[in-house]
Amino acid sequence: MRDRKWSRRDLLKASTASAAGLLFAEPLKAAAPPAEDVTPALIEAAKKEGKLSFYSALELTTAERLARTFEAKYPGIAVRVERSGAERIFQRIAQEQGSGIKAVDVANSTDPAHYLEWKKNDWLAPYLPGEVARHFPADQIDPDGMYATACAWTEAIGYNTSLVKREDAPKSYADLLDPKWTGKMVKAHPGYSGAILTTTFLLARDLGWPYLEKLARQKIMQVQSAADPPKKILLGERAVMADGNDYNLVLLKDQGKPVEVVYPAEGSPLIIVPSGIFRGAPNPNAARLFQSFFFSAEAQQMLLVDVFAHRSFHGQVKEKGEHVPLSSLKLLKADPAQVQAQSEEIKARYAKLFGV
Repeated sequence: MRDRKWSRRDLLKASTASAAGLLFAEPLKAAAPPAEDVTPALIEAAKKEGKLSFYSALELTTAERLARTFEAKYPGIAVRVERSGAERIFQRIAQEQGSGIKAVDVANSTDPAHYLEWKKNDWLAPYLPGEVARHFPADQIDPDGMYATACAWTEAIGYNTSLVKREDAPKSYADLLDPKWTGKMVKAHPGYSGAILTTTFLLARDLGWPYLEKLARQKIMQVQSAADPPKKILLGERAVMADGNDYNLVLLKDQGKPVEVVYPAEGSPLIIVPSGIFRGAPNPNAARLFQSFFFSAEAQQMLLVDVFAHRSFHGQVKEKGEHVPLSSLKLLKADPAQVQAQSEEIKARYAKLFGV
């Protein structure tokens, strides 16, 4: 069983009709756990465990920095980071759970639909950090306390300013169909990246598959992660990125690199990144301590916003002054239940259109 390749179709056998609605839609009978603050007793219990496993779809540098900062704050607790694309993490956890392996303590994913499935399978453990209860909006918290949105970003268009003049740069998804961009673009793949799966869902929903069919004829360089397109345009391997994480470009621009982010006229896909603790976690106390740290104003402000230009829903966290706030953007938001229901079709249709 461990060697079996699990697809989302294998795992999503039940109808998603009952999950339709918002990601954090209120169930018929919510049983939210009481909010818990970090206590000396929790820290002591976590130190006795001495370790935890963090499965993350955040970029490796982000996940590792989060882990090392946690270790510095709580000496004696080692964090093992298992980083991969969201769809790979989903498959790995399914394989482990199907084989009776309890290895993951905390997991985050750029595909919120994963949490619908994990919650339905009763794989998640309820835990509500005090700062989440006090400072996060209710629509970013699972009503049963199984997970909450740890951070967010948008998918964007971008370009290399050494190769493209500002007045010539694309300003919308429609502009990407201009013949002048043929062979000059790069984009990521929904079969690897949960963020790109959500983005593809949104573009198919709002612009239609005919749009993606036309885009596929533009001879686009295909990469895996949503973090890869910004790197390709920075290196000048392509002039324009058709999708990719906005924060990568924001950080590069802050460093004076020749890149520019474009928030498309049609709207920017919003990518939310939940985090949750798994039931049967081998290090449950360390997992709770890490989850509380992840959602703390300290970690959210210092690591996610100031250092990595992610977006936080923590009410006490402030956006850096030179960065465009979410409130000023037109956002495209996905219903994770619909993404979940259409994921296999999206990936198969995309692979056929783009030949990858």
